[in-house]
Amino acid sequence: MEDCTVEVALALDMSLGESPLWSVERQMLYWVDINNGRLYSWRPTGNEMPAAIELDEKIGCIALCETGLLAATASSIERLELPLGSQRERLADNLEWHQSGNRFNDGRCDAAGRFWVGTIAADEACPTAGLYCFDQGDFVCRQSRLSISNGLAFSPDQRWLYHTDSLTRKILRYPFDVETGATGEPETWVDLEALGLPGVPDGAAIDSEGHYWSALYGGGRIVRFSPQGELVASIELPCPHPTMVAFGGPDLRSLYITTATQHLDAEGKVSWPAAGSLLCVQVPIAGLREPIAITV
Repeated sequence: MEDCTVEVALALDMSLGESPLWSVERQMLYWVDINNGRLYSWRPTGNEMPAAIELDEKIGCIALCETGLLAATASSIERLELPLGSQRERLADNLEWHQSGNRFNDGRCDAAGRFWVGTIAADEACPTAGLYCFDQGDFVCRQSRLSISNGLAFSPDQRWLYHTDSLTRKILRYPFDVETGATGEPETWVDLEALGLPGVPDGAAIDSEGHYWSALYGGGRIVRFSPQGELVASIELPCPHPTMVAFGGPDLRSLYITTATQHLDAEGKVSWPAAGSLLCVQVPIAGLREPIAITV
């Protein structure tokens, strides 16, 4: 798998591309540029450039819902109707934003339609962030004392919730009850330091074999871990700051990768011309269909 060819699917200049999300029903890829408050939509089968709308604040992540998308903006969770930009409805507030300036960051739905979303500390260091669960109107904090909530994913059998506080360079897994949404005591599942891997774990996705794919921000690569936490593949990328991956395409074997330029100076951007673009690599293992958030 290390021989897979990484291509630039769309040459863009995103500051902090994130949260790629594939809709099987619409055969559409969605993603965001967090820092510019921009939400993209694109159908890869055509020759058109992506459509984009801009919100009035940063967008941490998105999820599919019954009528469009959920967007975790800096300050709230909103429902965006299709066509995108036509109507917005505020569903829950981010109290951390109003108290300490912590914005929403990484998130994903579980198989029961709950939207799990974490925050990031305003200084990206202090343990003031958390992980929250939005469940049909109820919005509660499930983990606290985090700095950068990231890497959220669920095993195919829904027995495990994967999560990382990026700066720890460790990926944890929690026993998970999909019926109730309850989590058990976490265990360290992957330790990048012990494996000698560079960067920090950012966004992630699970494939149909239950393997966890992680974007190593600052590490310039995508890595794949077995359900036992073993490193089984590493794909080097033409940029240092990949942010998240998503499986898409008709067979869910197109691995889309968002990237960032935010920590590159002018010289770095010249050295890494693919930085800030949407990348793609064809992989032999299919991904999983993303669940739909239940909002009512």
